[in-house]
Amino acid sequence: MPEVISKDGTVIGYDIEGHGPLVILVAGATQYRAIDRTRTPNLQKQLARQFTVINYDRRGRGDSSDTWPYAVQREIEDIAALISANGGEARIFGMSSGAVLAMEAAAAMPRVIKSLALYEPPIDPAASVAHYRDEHKTMATLAAEGRASDMMSRFVLGMGMSEDVLKGFQDDPIWPIYAAAGLTLEHDYRVLADARASDVPPERWQNAIMPVLVLDGDKSLPFMAAGADWVASTLHNVERVTLADQGHEYDPAVLAPLLTVFFERGSVQVH
Repeated sequence: MPEVISKDGTVIGYDIEGHGPLVILVAGATQYRAIDRTRTPNLQKQLARQFTVINYDRRGRGDSSDTWPYAVQREIEDIAALISANGGEARIFGMSSGAVLAMEAAAAMPRVIKSLALYEPPIDPAASVAHYRDEHKTMATLAAEGRASDMMSRFVLGMGMSEDVLKGFQDDPIWPIYAAAGLTLEHDYRVLADARASDVPPERWQNAIMPVLVLDGDKSLPFMAAGADWVASTLHNVERVTLADQGHEYDPAVLAPLLTVFFERGSVQVH
């Protein structure tokens, strides 16, 4: 199984498939290869018809190690290491909180990342800056205490899961696989808190001069559309698209053809 060593010595494990220009898939909160055995691998397989596609475990998950203390810059360096080891330039697809991380990477590496597609960055413009700061502080405290399972429970309840469903989930044999990624939720909450440090998008994002495609689904929570609009509002070279009949858990068969066109042409518009 291939791996790269990030700048701080962290080992990043990944799968690679296909031939052609490099595409890197950046996962959202809780996602890693031991859990996500269908959606992201299917997206990878479909994109691999035209591209070389990397699906990697973000630091602290699955086959990737972790190094304390965490900073968003460390995850940008992880993406940079993957790019450096596989040709020196890439197209990036980010999912959920991974979309916000991908946005940060694109702003930091505008000459290396050639195009960027973001699916439902989970930023609610109606929520306060203090909300994002406080949520991260809570998760950081739990992480410092090693309370991975409690972090995962808090996360899924925050996503709308009921207490009864959570109890059943915790009794399921798959729960320990999810809980194993619990400590890394602090990473995602830090990414979001850093992005939402003010009521307007970070000025640094304007460094992302490459073509950017910002997506949401019309069956998702309303704030996902508002968050996609918020991210897109600061970018120079952006297309904003809403996919019909898609929620936060996208269908790879719907998304892959659109991404293929975008990564080939830098646009999904018909000229």
